[in-house]
Amino acid sequence: MMSYLDPLLDALRALRANVMRSVLTTLGIIIGVAAVIIMVSVGTGAESRVAELIQSLGSNLIIVAPGTSTSGGVRLGRGTRPTITEDDATTIQREIPSVHLVAPHVRGSGQVVFGNLNWSTLIEGVTPEYFEVREWTIATGRAFTPEEVKGAAKVVLLGETVVESLFPGQNPVGHIVRINRVPFEVIGVLKGKGQSPMGHDQDDVIFIPLSTAKKRVLGGRRISGKIVGGIFVKARTSELVSEVEEQVRELLRQRHRLRPGQDDDFFIRNLSQILETRAESSRAMALLLAAVASVSLVVGGIGIMNIMLVSVTERTREIGLRMAVGAKSSDILAQFLIEAVTLSLIGGIMGIFIGVGGSIGIALVSNWPIIIEIRSVILAFTFSAAVGVFFGFYPARKAARLDPIEALRYE
Repeated sequence: MMSYLDPLLDALRALRANVMRSVLTTLGIIIGVAAVIIMVSVGTGAESRVAELIQSLGSNLIIVAPGTSTSGGVRLGRGTRPTITEDDATTIQREIPSVHLVAPHVRGSGQVVFGNLNWSTLIEGVTPEYFEVREWTIATGRAFTPEEVKGAAKVVLLGETVVESLFPGQNPVGHIVRINRVPFEVIGVLKGKGQSPMGHDQDDVIFIPLSTAKKRVLGGRRISGKIVGGIFVKARTSELVSEVEEQVRELLRQRHRLRPGQDDDFFIRNLSQILETRAESSRAMALLLAAVASVSLVVGGIGIMNIMLVSVTERTREIGLRMAVGAKSSDILAQFLIEAVTLSLIGGIMGIFIGVGGSIGIALVSNWPIIIEIRSVILAFTFSAAVGVFFGFYPARKAARLDPIEALRYE
């Protein structure tokens, strides 16, 4: 009686006797497993990248921007009509329970000077709530206080890019910089956020109190009085974002006395929703590519079945001799089934190495985050084994059902 190890040894000997044919047979499995791992890794990396972008913007975030103005029949674009005020922000915070925090802001640009160095950057006039709304942490120093906002204090927080440009190798906290010729004390440095979804450097920015920006640095007709450049609204949970968006729209239409059917004089953007749509698109594309890659596994399985059928035909007399000396049909079935599964597993292992190596190569070349999940590796390997069992069973059963006498007569 054959031991359990004998069919495996027989299978390995048979595969070694036809090395080139075995390698070509497993090629479909190798390509399929490698493609599945690479595609899933790229898709998971895309989801991770989108999650980072959402985190850099601030979660549960809605942006309210001013409307458009018209000059000579030409619409000048968003933000050209000053329609959003600090009172709008206060009312949103007070009257919409689903809103966690509101942060009005103004924006401009200017020259920052320290010693003999200078840097042109974005200037944001904000309130202390802004940093919590945007989930922006302080790396060193502190944020400004509500009292400093009320008193239009000349204090500033610097982004990482500005620090690298004006204070290379130094701690800027406590130093005095000049912003559009106005002296400001540096009270803090913000932790880096990297690029925005639009590709601009979010760390190339400085923050000063909202009142200070309007009275001392930016000013101008568009942000005079209580006019602001926009409002960041943070919902209490992600599930409430769409509800808050509609409530903010209704409230602002009432405050701005807009009639039914009249266009909004403001714009509302739900950035989280936009990025989630982008994430879903990435996931759908990754699944599509993985499905296409899985076809290679099926094609590889068909190749295994064809080669195993050829092998059964070539070894008909050998099968007859085995049966004649006492081998059972189950032993013949096990031998050829193990041979098919071994082919699949060898292809699966080679595919895993190529898939992991290919994923790392893509990450290095494209500078794109690649996350190799162990579950995708296990799934691809398990599927390759299943392919071997499924497509190897028919040739194995055909071999096991051969009549010993007819097999011995086969030429």
